[in-house]
Amino acid sequence: MIELFTSQGCSSCPAADALFKTYAARRDVIALSMPVDYWDYLGWKDTLASPKFTKRQRAYAKLRGDGQVYTPQAVVNGIRHVNGAARQDIEAALAANRPETGAAAIKASLVDGTITIEVASAAPSAADSTIWLVVLQAEAQVEIRAGENRGRKLTYYNVVREMLPLGMWSGAATTIKQQTAALSGTAGDRYAVLVQKGMGGPILLAAWIEPAR
Repeated sequence: MIELFTSQGCSSCPAADALFKTYAARRDVIALSMPVDYWDYLGWKDTLASPKFTKRQRAYAKLRGDGQVYTPQAVVNGIRHVNGAARQDIEAALAANRPETGAAAIKASLVDGTITIEVASAAPSAADSTIWLVVLQAEAQVEIRAGENRGRKLTYYNVVREMLPLGMWSGAATTIKQQTAALSGTAGDRYAVLVQKGMGGPILLAAWIEPAR
């Protein structure tokens, strides 16, 4: 899984956002764009950013112990961070940092407005992990009228609009259902689910939530 921390106010980010498109198109990678708000003071308020994503990025840095918070930053499987514009480094991080749940698996589906998430049993080390529903906007075009990227029209992919905790995972087999009607106030057109150890800890499981065909 890849989380890209990016900003419309960062002149180094467009190259990472363009590279991120290739990961957003892959089915074997859960790729999430998380726009942050701490560059807003440079003259352009990021129209997609949330302080929640800034808090999440800082939680990763705190738990790693390196304090490194920057854009564009790609965090892979909640463990390793690399420059979000460096394809080689991202690929290396994906190969080196695999989920730690052994044979555990996750399935997710969307049928008639009901999201069903099924998590299989796993080792006791998975206990006290959070199951998150991620609401995304598949694509967003933004005309930037001020700041470092003034005059550019940029496209963002798999933009996270909200992350909602659905419950805790103890490591035992678990099924959770969520009605999409309850999410009507959250802008988004696709969903993912992830299981994470603590706030800023490793991603144990992740999956796209696919509509029934």
